[in-house]
Amino acid sequence: MTEHIPFEKILKEALKEGGEFADLFFEQTYSVVVVCEEDRIEKMISGQDTGVGLRVLFDGRTFYSFTNRLEEEGLLDLARVVSRAVKEDRGERIFNLLHQGKAAPSAPSVHSPLAPIEKHPRGIPVGEKVSMVNRANEVARKLDSRVRQVKVLYRDVSQSLSIANSEGLWIEGERVGTVFSVQVVASQEEIIQTGYEPIGGTTGFELFDLCPPERVAEIAAERSLLMLSARKAPMGRMAVVLSSDAGGTMIHEAIGHGLEADLAQQGLSVYSKKIGEKVASSLITVVDDSKLSQKRGSYAFDDEGVVSQRTVLVEGGILKRYLYDRLTAFKDGVSSTGNGRKESYHHKPVPRMSNTLILPGITKPEEIIRSVEKGLFVKKMGGGQVNTVNGDFVFEVSEGYLIEKGSIGEPVRGAILIGNGPQVLKEIDMVGDDLGFGIGTCGKDGQGVPVADAQPTLRIPEIVVGGRENPD
Repeated sequence: MTEHIPFEKILKEALKEGGEFADLFFEQTYSVVVVCEEDRIEKMISGQDTGVGLRVLFDGRTFYSFTNRLEEEGLLDLARVVSRAVKEDRGERIFNLLHQGKAAPSAPSVHSPLAPIEKHPRGIPVGEKVSMVNRANEVARKLDSRVRQVKVLYRDVSQSLSIANSEGLWIEGERVGTVFSVQVVASQEEIIQTGYEPIGGTTGFELFDLCPPERVAEIAAERSLLMLSARKAPMGRMAVVLSSDAGGTMIHEAIGHGLEADLAQQGLSVYSKKIGEKVASSLITVVDDSKLSQKRGSYAFDDEGVVSQRTVLVEGGILKRYLYDRLTAFKDGVSSTGNGRKESYHHKPVPRMSNTLILPGITKPEEIIRSVEKGLFVKKMGGGQVNTVNGDFVFEVSEGYLIEKGSIGEPVRGAILIGNGPQVLKEIDMVGDDLGFGIGTCGKDGQGVPVADAQPTLRIPEIVVGGRENPD
């Protein structure tokens, strides 16, 4: 794939005018997207994108450029552009070519996906992918006459990557990912409700052996229909139980972003300069693990060539570490945690979560529910917003139920959770022995990367719930 690229020559050219580190990121991506909307295939895109990104680190800053000119002279021109940028920036300052003279090894280290791909998407006819989308659309629309809109999305991506750097690294591998989602809008009189269900991971077409498209459609449609008949959510301070099925929206937003090292170093995180301090309940342990098999945020190595790993961020409520890429690790004098990620060769890497989760506890979920006399059971979380500087958040509840005398009662709609991430994490007093995953695409610095998050069933003894009715 990259035999013709003179890694050593390009890296030396990039460091010619100064710099402490340089790396070259080669990417060849194949993707297929199929979207059904308004009861017809609205979009079908398949294509290939190939390019190279070149980065030089100097004095705590990043100099980055990219090209899809893959011949040697085009890559050398790219190196000269970055090198000149470093020269202009450094002026008369003293610099060290810490890695000058080192080069990529003669043979790459090849890493396969963390789990075997049984049905590679590139071997599946496009017609079969369209069929999956149509099947889901048909089931959702026929389920109930109150279903008004259905949107079905299928996407697969396969990336061939090569990364070489001035420390002598040369690593290659492939990443494969498949995502499928159904969104259903149902209405009754003046009430309009939306149900959404996604599946996906670092897997091929075998994804549908585990979860057929018809079942994804049913879940989304049933959620929208259930909320039509739900009463308006009460509002006020109350106990809340977050189901493991809710996914890890809370952990991803309320603490995950705040533990990314760039935000912490800039003072833009509520967790800045708090290593070793108590930031959560002693029942809470948070890890980021990019090695988990088939999860959407998994990879064999990150976009800087650092091999995937499991990083303990919070242990027994104590903050242990941040998530690092190479640049932020240089600044703090530590090793990268393998969380340098980027959307494509068009972007520079930044610290990003992969699969972020609260580890399970020892309490049965049903015991947690029985412990609540009156409150809210969150079956599924929706979207939300978080201020990483102070930790304040607002989360929508897409599927929720009242808890009455220790039992799950009637469904409610329109609930919103309002609180502060660090405070809520400190107040969690029961942690279930189960674990449920959610998937998503996380946006940061104008680029998105695939992630997963997970949590067990959690009890928050009191939190503000926004709704439309006063509690009885």
